[in-house]
Amino acid sequence: MNSPEQLQQHLTAFLERFNHLADRYDGTIQHSSKLEKIIDEYSTFITDERNSDAWEKLEQLKVSKLYQLVEDVRKSSAICVAIMEKYRALKLLDGIADKTDYFQNIESCIEEEFGSFQVTVDSKVLMVGSGSFPMTPLLIAKRTGAEVVGIDIDGEAIELGRSVVERLGSGLPIRLEKEFVERLDVTKDATHIIFSSTVANKYDLLEQLHPLTNDQVIVAMRYGNNMKSLFNYPMREVDVRKWRLIETILRPNHVFDIALYQKESAAC
Repeated sequence: MNSPEQLQQHLTAFLERFNHLADRYDGTIQHSSKLEKIIDEYSTFITDERNSDAWEKLEQLKVSKLYQLVEDVRKSSAICVAIMEKYRALKLLDGIADKTDYFQNIESCIEEEFGSFQVTVDSKVLMVGSGSFPMTPLLIAKRTGAEVVGIDIDGEAIELGRSVVERLGSGLPIRLEKEFVERLDVTKDATHIIFSSTVANKYDLLEQLHPLTNDQVIVAMRYGNNMKSLFNYPMREVDVRKWRLIETILRPNHVFDIALYQKESAAC
């Protein structure tokens, strides 16, 4: 078990390694194995319950330097996850097989993403933060036949994602766009919306989505609290006049949890 001081030292070391490898991304897979190794190590570190006590003690210190470290390592790890998705896409397009513990961790959550609010062939799904290797859109479209639209602010991620979809899911009803939610034609018709856990402004976007969506929409917000907040942006309070938290899906051995929201008018 780590002490609070050791935990802080580990986070500082992870941050240095993340920054080092993020700076070396050059559009090739040259440094992919090193980045995959640290992401898998970090995933194990975050989900190791033996670190929980040290984290709680560290939080109780309420040191401003710690807050900055947490914010920095969260941001840097999110950047590295985005880069790792690019590596995975590039490897696929080059005919290189790839599988990491991190991706297995993510993919295993798809079945329980919406709890009892299942996606069907008639659903329209919007994924915010689809990334370069759009696993969620591919799995949903393959398993249900539902129409899926993914958006991302990274133009390179969109182009790689489209190539991945063409390679793994040609003919599936998947569309990837570098676009804002308010400009999408699917927003008002979406039955299900998924937010990636590494989208920093996801709760601001949820607020923005309220007048743009229909009353039956279900929102799956991937998040991480406590130790998991070191790898994901945490849950935030919402305007209870607009959105109601209807279910939380806690997943102890996974890197993020899921919060389901429904419009207040529909939840009553």
